[in-house]
Amino acid sequence: MAKVTVDKDLCIGCGLCADTCPDVFQLEDDGKAGVKSQDAANANLSCAKDAASTCPTEAIKVQE
Repeated sequence: MAKVTVDKDLCIGCGLCADTCPDVFQLEDDGKAGVKSQDAANANLSCAKDAASTCPTEAIKVQE
């Protein structure tokens, strides 16, 4: 089971991850990205990896 995380210190809240993979990522009240749930991330792992690879600040990590 993979673990998907967003480093809030690196995230700039651009929303690219939420646009790329809306089933996994959302912009939260602080304006930064967050993972909706690990279950959603694992069910959409390929999509989560795509979002991680397109993140301009490399704030998204996927650990398998």
